Amino acid sequence: MSREIIECSYSIIPMEANEEFADGPVAWLAQQAITYGLTTLLAHADDGVIWGRMVGGRLALSSDAFPKVSPRLRAVTLQQARLFGEQAELLVWRDGDGHWHGRLLDDNGTDLRGWRFDEAQLQWGDHVEAEKDGFTLLAEGQEGLRHAVPLPAGDISFDPPGWHPLCLRVRHYLERDKEDGILIITQSRLTRLWAEGREEGSDE
Repeated sequence: MSREIIECSYSIIPMEANEEFADGPVAWLAQQAITYGLTTLLAHADDGVIWGRMVGGRLALSSDAFPKVSPRLRAVTLQQARLFGEQAELLVWRDGDGHWHGRLLDDNGTDLRGWRFDEAQLQWGDHVEAEKDGFTLLAEGQEGLRHAVPLPAGDISFDPPGWHPLCLRVRHYLERDKEDGILIITQSRLTRLWAEGREEGSDE
């Protein structure tokens, strides 16, 4: 993926992650996904990584497909969650005092102006162990590292052997430093999960 820096406008909207989120984070996140057109979830909890994707108006989770590998999405163990799509990302996080915060970074907004560039970050997983309900269980070497991603196994190619095809596209937003004029990254968000080497990701 070429690192082309382009001018852009966007908005950052504070979101209230309230008691409704704490009581039912899955339902709350699904409603936000519907409202803002978000498609994919990546959440980090005390007990592991949770992937998700929107299917027919509900948020399907990796813990539904592979409960022995992926933990349940619970507010009590959740550290942060990123619900994202091509146009926006909702980030929800817990601070040191246990309070929830949220923000929506929207590429359709016009409140802020600056620059941005995209980069692809490789994710671990060099072979498939199983597939269920649209999630594929990936493992890494002999270390036993596993996670269940919201992609069908047929979209993930490991040719040549040892190839790491899974990628996250990260979009970085830059502003010019007021003192020395250097462009600095002020915000970052996720936009897309895909498997490199297939038709959809071959030109990234």
